Amino acid sequence: MSNTKDFIVEQLKKQIANFKTEIKEQTVGKVIEVGDGIARVSGLSDVMMSEMLEFSSNKKSEIRNPKSEIQYGVALNLEEDSVGAIILGDCSKIKEGDEVKCLKRILEVPTGENIIGRTVNALGQPIDGKGEIEAEKYYPVEKIAPGVISRESVFEPVQTGIKAIDAMIPIGRGQRELIIGDRQIGKTAIAIDAIINQKGQNMKCIYVAIGQKESKVANIAAKLEEHGAMDYTTIVLAGASDPAAFSYIAPYAGCAIAEYFLDKGEDALIVYDDLSKHAVAYREISLLLKRPPGREAYPGDVFYLHSRLLERACKLNKDCGGGSITALPIIETQAGDVSAYIPTNVISITDGQIYLEPDLFYQGNRPAVNAGLSVSRVGSAAQIKAMKKVAGKMRLEAAQYRELAAFAQFGSDLDDETKAKLERGKRLVEIFKQDQYRPIPVANQVLIFYAITAGFLDDIPVEKISEFEIGLNKYAKINGEDILKEIAEKGELNERIEEKINKLIKDYKNTLDYIES
Repeated sequence: MSNTKDFIVEQLKKQIANFKTEIKEQTVGKVIEVGDGIARVSGLSDVMMSEMLEFSSNKKSEIRNPKSEIQYGVALNLEEDSVGAIILGDCSKIKEGDEVKCLKRILEVPTGENIIGRTVNALGQPIDGKGEIEAEKYYPVEKIAPGVISRESVFEPVQTGIKAIDAMIPIGRGQRELIIGDRQIGKTAIAIDAIINQKGQNMKCIYVAIGQKESKVANIAAKLEEHGAMDYTTIVLAGASDPAAFSYIAPYAGCAIAEYFLDKGEDALIVYDDLSKHAVAYREISLLLKRPPGREAYPGDVFYLHSRLLERACKLNKDCGGGSITALPIIETQAGDVSAYIPTNVISITDGQIYLEPDLFYQGNRPAVNAGLSVSRVGSAAQIKAMKKVAGKMRLEAAQYRELAAFAQFGSDLDDETKAKLERGKRLVEIFKQDQYRPIPVANQVLIFYAITAGFLDDIPVEKISEFEIGLNKYAKINGEDILKEIAEKGELNERIEEKINKLIKDYKNTLDYIES
């Protein structure tokens, strides 16, 4: 008995000798007001901007796990006597008087190779029912964009597989190209086709859905899965039923995921669908935080909201890894008004815009790209030499055709040159028509563009142009596979290849029975 007693005393002495006191300093405040996803907190005198906060209820349930009562938030308003915070979760669980702790870290999202092929929320948590994601790293949602010295000019193309865009409004790796137009005229369709076409292009894709219907995003995920695109794509979803805080954070979270691949020297494509809803969510949060409203009730820093996001898209030089982030922000206009507040803001930040016109869409010209109002400020620098050669004048011809077609309605006596331009323009419009989810390889695009610029389509009836193109692609797959392979690999058109293309098109035309004599 005495041995046991001595053993216990010995153990106690050891524990006392090894006992170390540790003073842990933590800033704790109290909730003074809560509602509509916003909490006002007092007592956090040394809180940082965008710092994470932990809300924990004083009334812990004996039955529930106490951890389930913890909610998180982000400090946004630093006022003299209180802090305004957005709540990332269910604000009904937070009550007046609850404790709030500073976590001494800004908001971060998990990222890594494991996040590819998954659908996550704005905090990087999986919502696709496929289990937990093992994060390799955590990246801050807010990050200063790379400086001028670490960047280089855009020169590598992002092949979207959409003929009208790859020919007239080329997009390069590291570019920010705005997709703008009214609702339901194919903005998301262009972005999804661009993602599908990245198969085998060494490009990681992130699709950020901001305030979108969950059913719409589920359909998009199913289409990407069907085309094998989820193998290199991540979907970040802030649904229409989620709080405004999630819509506000989602694009920054998506960009943080893309930056993981940028830092590895890889290329990433990110789609923000759409930034109009993002601005509305930020306006809602700002008004609830009692920030002074400006034009159209948006806060004064709504330009900075989007500029600090889109400037993170870049092409880094080799010394910095040589990676790139290409951004495709989407903006919804009201009745085609590109001069509204948010559209003009984003137009001034981006390197060009693809403008989709309702009239063209309803006429059946899909994608409804307006060649006159669309522009790429990178231009032909982001095209392969072969495409540059055949598509050089096409944007000008397409824009001129629309002007001439409007003018030709009023006059019947047209000279031969104008008639020829109108006929060429009609065929160009038909060539640019393209079905959704059917991106076309760049070599096949060069082939059909060469055919129209060299005059091979001038004797083809307009209504047969689509049939001619489909037939030419099938014929080239069997009889001209070496030509297509050479264009894809070398990216050039020399005299020898042009002779081969001429022969290929002539041989194919000889098999047709509908050519006008």
